[in-house]
Amino acid sequence: MTSSSPSGDVRLGDRLASPQAQFAAEPPRSSHRQAIVAGAVGNMLEWYDFAAYGYFSTAIGLNFFPSDNHTTSLLSAFAVFAAAFFVRPFGGVVFGHIGDRYGRKAALVLSAGLMTISTFAMGCLPTYETAGLLAPILLVGLRLCQGLSVGGEYTSSAVFLAEAADPKRRGLTGSFACIGAASGILVGSILGAVVTWLLTPDEVREWGWRLPFLFGIGLGGFIVVLRRQISEQHVDETLAEDRATKDDRSPLRSAIENDGSAMVRAFAMILGLAVSNYVVFVYLATYLHAVAGLSQSTALLINSIAMAVTIACLPVMGALSDRHGRKLVLVVTVSCLVLLSWPLFLLFGGGQPVLILFGQIVFAVLIAGYGAVIPVALVEMFGHGSRCTALAVSYNAAMALAGGTAPMVAAWIVHRLQISSGPGLYIAVLSLVSLAAVLTMRDKTGSRLR
Repeated sequence: MTSSSPSGDVRLGDRLASPQAQFAAEPPRSSHRQAIVAGAVGNMLEWYDFAAYGYFSTAIGLNFFPSDNHTTSLLSAFAVFAAAFFVRPFGGVVFGHIGDRYGRKAALVLSAGLMTISTFAMGCLPTYETAGLLAPILLVGLRLCQGLSVGGEYTSSAVFLAEAADPKRRGLTGSFACIGAASGILVGSILGAVVTWLLTPDEVREWGWRLPFLFGIGLGGFIVVLRRQISEQHVDETLAEDRATKDDRSPLRSAIENDGSAMVRAFAMILGLAVSNYVVFVYLATYLHAVAGLSQSTALLINSIAMAVTIACLPVMGALSDRHGRKLVLVVTVSCLVLLSWPLFLLFGGGQPVLILFGQIVFAVLIAGYGAVIPVALVEMFGHGSRCTALAVSYNAAMALAGGTAPMVAAWIVHRLQISSGPGLYIAVLSLVSLAAVLTMRDKTGSRLR
């Protein structure tokens, strides 16, 4: 442990308090645990929804963008998926401002509430057959609301968890943000597998695709209630110094002026993660069904197993970064993505379920190492007063450019250009850009946040 009372008794409050300020009052242990759980679990809803949309994109495309060409319908559905990402930087600015000015709790509760309402409404939408052009317009509108929500959700929780952590265990604690996100994808994948197994393809296309979105109301309601009960003192204690020394500049302006170069580096560092995550865990299920010839339920089952492996690896990778440094873990995992992504997609094209499972597990381990470490590494790059905004803008801009478009670009490469292994090359190229940025970063593992 890094700090103790004069009597030598190590206090939990000392370990979890912001390095910018120490407080006499110490919340109970249960309050700290509840706050960390609430900070991490909220990501489940965000990624659950995005995963559900990706897994049922074929049915959504046929219902909202009917066409004689199924590829056109699929590309249209993925274009709407990308649209939600394009507004994420704006969501990052809005919720980053809220988090920096009004507290992490306010940003966490509002983003979860907006996502809950939007997800449930997705399941209630009329289709093109019943509402005409109004149907895709409503679909796009709800996806934009979801994009705004996600723009503030993940980065706010990453900042919250990193600031609450013991510096020596910051990588492990910060990995819980990724565990929450990966758990959402896993839940969406499992539910998708169950729906496609219980229902016929026609039933899935007609109404079964709605079920994951309607079920989201239960998960979202639980998260909102949990976050409203977070100790206000615990969540907002990291803002004490900013209140004492108020900066009249907006958080966005402060972020650009103080951390502009770090934001550019962060943007580049995230590109490889963005494209690999959304190609492997969202588009690949469609790829395995359409190209490799697997049934949709089998493809989703393989995806679910790979996601379970990712979740198991995330805390291990976070702990390894605490022991060996963020930079080393990132260099190894990103380098492997550069070298292995194309060969793994060649493996997928063979259509052998065992080999496909092996390849997706390899991807799962590499993405776990990348995804577990990058949020904490980025939090350590930015100053406290504008940290939420700086991280939200750089992270969401990269996700908008590379993550949101990844399924659409991959589908275009495979179905239009007829290059079945092309998505692997796409991952390798953007991962190479990220590797160059990682090599220039300064490793601040174990240091006090500034």
